Amino acid sequence: MDGLTVALAKGRLAGRTVDLFIKAGVVRPELKEIMDETSRRLVFSSEGPRLNFFMAKAPDVPTYVDYGAADVGVTGKDTLLEERRNLYEVLDLGFGACRMVVAGREEIRDRLRYGNNLRVATKYPRIAVDYFGRRKQQTVEIVKLNGSVELAPIIGLADVIVDIVETGATLAENGLSVLEEITPLSARMVVNRASMKMQRVRIAELITKLKKWATEADRER
Repeated sequence: MDGLTVALAKGRLAGRTVDLFIKAGVVRPELKEIMDETSRRLVFSSEGPRLNFFMAKAPDVPTYVDYGAADVGVTGKDTLLEERRNLYEVLDLGFGACRMVVAGREEIRDRLRYGNNLRVATKYPRIAVDYFGRRKQQTVEIVKLNGSVELAPIIGLADVIVDIVETGATLAENGLSVLEEITPLSARMVVNRASMKMQRVRIAELITKLKKWATEADRER
């Protein structure tokens, strides 16, 4: 495909990304209609300075960018931390703000702070291992789950969970609390390392146009 190719994480993040591109004058407003969430279309293009977009599951975006199928990608910081691909992370887009946390029942707080041999349920095993092993020097058992991890401490599968929290309402409804914060998260733009060399001018122009609006979104958080 001619022009820059951009991989977008499916769902709300894709919509927010295209909104940002429109505000920055990178693409025309009609593009939003083309990529409407009700559509089954996965690949679409803009007029003017040519940008080709395709939709992918969030965990796959770094893979597409790493292998050069996309020059640029937009996905959450959680995905980048978990996938650990060899990319340039060039811009915090300022939306999709949330936190990666350790959560559980209040009575586990002291054991979490000082103890070992905790069982941790999570969708993000690499992030959990890095946090407990490298940063806290604690030995834990990781249980990989794909569904609602909040269930794990409720039924006794795990002592705590590592998961994304936006408002904390779901935790509170299930008798759980945020016990430790691992890192803040938001939508990030990443660039393929070879593309940064071969398409440096075009990518730099794109970053410059988006940076103003991304900074404003960051202030609104």
